[in-house]
Amino acid sequence: MFQRLYDRVLKWSAHPKAPAFLCGLSFAESSFFPIPPDVMLAPMCLAQPRKSWRFATLCSVSSVLGGLLGYVIGRWAFTWIEPWLMSSAYAVVFNSAVDAFERYGFLYILVAGFTPIPYKVFTISAGVVGMPMIPFLLGSAIGRAARFFLVAGLIRAMGERAAMRLRVWVDAAGWVVLAIAIVGGAAWWYFGSDH
Repeated sequence: MFQRLYDRVLKWSAHPKAPAFLCGLSFAESSFFPIPPDVMLAPMCLAQPRKSWRFATLCSVSSVLGGLLGYVIGRWAFTWIEPWLMSSAYAVVFNSAVDAFERYGFLYILVAGFTPIPYKVFTISAGVVGMPMIPFLLGSAIGRAARFFLVAGLIRAMGERAAMRLRVWVDAAGWVVLAIAIVGGAAWWYFGSDH
């Protein structure tokens, strides 16, 4: 099923209404859909390099709006999805995200928006812990835009070669950002405490 969805998303990128599909996919991925918008963003940027920044902007704005839906689900409808979530493959990541939000808040959503971990896990958990809305929106906007503009920039600069390696590069960049955040947080905690 996942492969069929993935293939369908790739086909959408060549459709005349591709920008509208990109917005819908970006919105849905931030709250419930399993396919990341990079899959559609990359071929669209490859086909129309001059519109790369426009596509990245559409993707970013739609993703933040979808993140709001994820937040609302976590804040006011979590009891309905909790049995499914806790029995899914996302349960461990979700529990870790809830714990991290309680500790780091804004910085966590900022880093989360860039990582390869499904963004809906973070938006729903932000709602569960009741993260303040302004930091949530600001962190989401910066993190998601950083990811999608990186994708658009790579495709625009390197063309087909970047498109073929995109998933590896974007995931690697996301993990590097996450590692830097963890090391930075650990250093701040260590040097900021009375050791």
